[in-house]
Amino acid sequence: MLTRRHIRVKVMQCIYALIQSKDDSLEKQQKFLKISIDNMYVLYLLVLSLLVEIHRLAEKHVQHASKKYVATNDDKYPNPEKFVQNRLLVQLANNQLLQNELEKRKLNNWYLNEEYVKIIHKEIVASDIYKSYMTTGDSNYDLDRDVIVQLFREIIAPNEKIYEYFEDDKLTWVDDIPIVNTFLVKRLKKATSSSNESFFLPALLKDQQDMTFANDLLTKTLLNDAKWEKEIEGKTPNWDNDRIAEIDSIILKMAICELLNFPSIPEKVTLNEYLEIAKEYSTPKSSIFINGVLDKLAKEYKSSGKLQKMGRGLQ
Repeated sequence: MLTRRHIRVKVMQCIYALIQSKDDSLEKQQKFLKISIDNMYVLYLLVLSLLVEIHRLAEKHVQHASKKYVATNDDKYPNPEKFVQNRLLVQLANNQLLQNELEKRKLNNWYLNEEYVKIIHKEIVASDIYKSYMTTGDSNYDLDRDVIVQLFREIIAPNEKIYEYFEDDKLTWVDDIPIVNTFLVKRLKKATSSSNESFFLPALLKDQQDMTFANDLLTKTLLNDAKWEKEIEGKTPNWDNDRIAEIDSIILKMAICELLNFPSIPEKVTLNEYLEIAKEYSTPKSSIFINGVLDKLAKEYKSSGKLQKMGRGLQ
């Protein structure tokens, strides 16, 4: 679920948090890193469970409507229960592994904040996507899956109320939301009628190597801060350290650390990854500046023999 770039961003966030808090405890930052990565999985579970809660609310509406003597809006459709019978939603609602994970982590957010579920459900029912789905006579798993993906991409993911709720809950989720939403869409698009319960609960990290990489990158960047500072100074003679933005300085130090301390990661991968991070988290001018500094350093390290790379490497 988490790529190496996401891990690098998490490390960058940790170092930035340390600078802002003026807390030089490495142990605290390692703990913060682990919690920040774990919380990304919590966010994934909450977004996935939102679909389950929408299904549950839709089921309530259908049951309530069946006891009414006056026709409801859904009664105009050939099958008023079509959305409730959506095969992907039923698959998620019946996923016991997901329920166990939510219970284990005590994630009852939507039960405590049902108004958000109601807001989303109301928008779904009012949408053209829902109306088109409810009026078509076709019915199969692919159609059911595709409409949920479409509803998620166009109604649930862009919803400002949901975004604000996650932002208020955990500040680190601001950067995680787009990653989680994109991953969930890809996951749902691959779902089939035979997908087992664990398909919807992928591992957060590919393997233990990813967590080791995260901890090593954090530790080696922080413990050698003065050393990386000097490396940057040598390539920015016309810049005072105070003129280099904090986030740019962190990106440069992490990149230098990775170039010199992670022989299995190809130089090109490191340079490309941090340039992309700079483009996303810094200014256009900053990314050009960072690219220039890293390019000079990489050439210097190569000519001096300091850049030792081996194997095919990992991204």
